[in-house]
Amino acid sequence: MDLLRSLPLGLYLEQPQTWLHKIDPRVKFAWLMSFLTSYVLANNFWRVLLVVVLILATLIARIPRRVWRQQMGWLFMLSFFVLAIAAISPDGLGVDYQPRLPANEQILTQPAFSKNPVPEPAIEKKEYSYVLFHEGPVKVTRYSLSLAVRLSTLIFTVIYSTNLYLLTTAPEEITSGIESLMQPLRRFKLPVTEIALTLTLSLRFIPLVLEEVQNLFRSVMTRAINWKKLGLKGAFKVWMTVAERLLENLLLRADQMANAMMVRGFTSPNEHRVQWHDLRLKGHDWLAIATLILFWGIRLAIGTQA
Repeated sequence: MDLLRSLPLGLYLEQPQTWLHKIDPRVKFAWLMSFLTSYVLANNFWRVLLVVVLILATLIARIPRRVWRQQMGWLFMLSFFVLAIAAISPDGLGVDYQPRLPANEQILTQPAFSKNPVPEPAIEKKEYSYVLFHEGPVKVTRYSLSLAVRLSTLIFTVIYSTNLYLLTTAPEEITSGIESLMQPLRRFKLPVTEIALTLTLSLRFIPLVLEEVQNLFRSVMTRAINWKKLGLKGAFKVWMTVAERLLENLLLRADQMANAMMVRGFTSPNEHRVQWHDLRLKGHDWLAIATLILFWGIRLAIGTQA
């Protein structure tokens, strides 16, 4: 089991360099926030469109298939299960639904004194059914299907858009961009540089966590433990020992990282600032900004949830 290859959550793809890597991190952060906020009060068409845009962006950027294939597969599977379970679940409205038209239709005739009856215009009747599918215990209504689409697309959009941002943006670029965007908060005496430093360390710590989890799982597998003989209580004790060891190793790594910073004299971020990147907007960045404006224009034109 290789978590760093099969499930690259929060990892940065150094090679190959795609066009998403070359966009300014502040512009990409604005795109990420747009994906996460335009979802609010949107209709289901827009929610599905966000999923399609994320998939097309991955394919157009030519990100290696080995990077996104398994992760996107797991996300699709999770979203499908959420869609199926939510669709067949009760919608929670608790209303007895009745047909729109009465059971016995009355035939209305013109009064006898009317010499020139006015012909009634032909009204096209459209069949409407709130229950879309009902077979045995399985029942799908319009509301439950709408809720299922909302939940499944929300899970895919939130997880995959965030991972795509982390996949194509280095941790130093992320912190530099966020620190640049947070500069106005210095007027309120907020520790902007310290927040950016903490974010850098936390992003750098994600691969270490995956590596420790991977090593512990391998150590458990190589011992050929007879889980059937241990039983439920014995297996629980083994995994509690593994979790305790994982926490101990992570704390040891954090302590080593702190000692390395202190040895190098990095005691205060305001006194030892590191200029990670020279942030400048280029031609492709302005094109991404113009596309973002078009993105929000389409969002406002499509409208909100009915």
